[in-house]
Amino acid sequence: MSRRVLVTAGASGVGRAMAEAFDAAGYDVWVTDIDQAALNSVPDPWTTHCANASDEADMRGVFDAMSQAGGLDTLCANAGIAGPTEAIENIDLNAWRACIAVNLDGAFLAAKYAAPLMKSARAGSIILTSSTAGQYGYPFRAPYASAKWAVIGLMKTLAMELGPHGIRANAICPGAVEGPRMEGVLAREAEAKGMTRDAVYQGYASGTSMGRFVEAQDIANMAVFLASDAARLVSGQVIAVDGHTVNPDPKL
Repeated sequence: MSRRVLVTAGASGVGRAMAEAFDAAGYDVWVTDIDQAALNSVPDPWTTHCANASDEADMRGVFDAMSQAGGLDTLCANAGIAGPTEAIENIDLNAWRACIAVNLDGAFLAAKYAAPLMKSARAGSIILTSSTAGQYGYPFRAPYASAKWAVIGLMKTLAMELGPHGIRANAICPGAVEGPRMEGVLAREAEAKGMTRDAVYQGYASGTSMGRFVEAQDIANMAVFLASDAARLVSGQVIAVDGHTVNPDPKL
């Protein structure tokens, strides 16, 4: 019997790359996403659910279906949004709460409903998508950075709480990932800082020792490793896949 993985926000971007990598590794792939059009484009063998990661009723329904299908081996709680790129005094409270809801509440709800399924199997791997913003402070990104720091705290707690049940928990911290979502961040940050998009891009790249952005596949490869038997004693870890960030906010 193949192992089963659930990837939240798995129809595009990093989540899609994760789902494809698990598919290639022989997993039975389930994905959730809030974008039905994106879900319509995933391969036929995948099981899809249009669900809001921060809505408890939606997520309960997904996990009820997984329970009926036989359980869950690996959870990739990957749903997230960039949130506002603003000076702290300009951040709207509702925008703050929306960012926290998707990035933190989404991880919490996925873990909440995954835990009983994994406990019954006495095994499982929970992988939370944090960010290098969860390791450093990022100017103009207060809601996002705050949520991603909190995701790491959640992961550390899960590792301690669920370890006795044979369940591992780890967090992946992507750096700047090539793709449409990061392009939006670059545009908003360029406006907030009064810089060009290319200058902001080079700032992110030059802030790493390897001098480049990462790709979604790099994140996916790490997720598959963390779910594998090769990582059977890897738990409670914060693993950056970022080309080694040495200066998260280079002054240009």
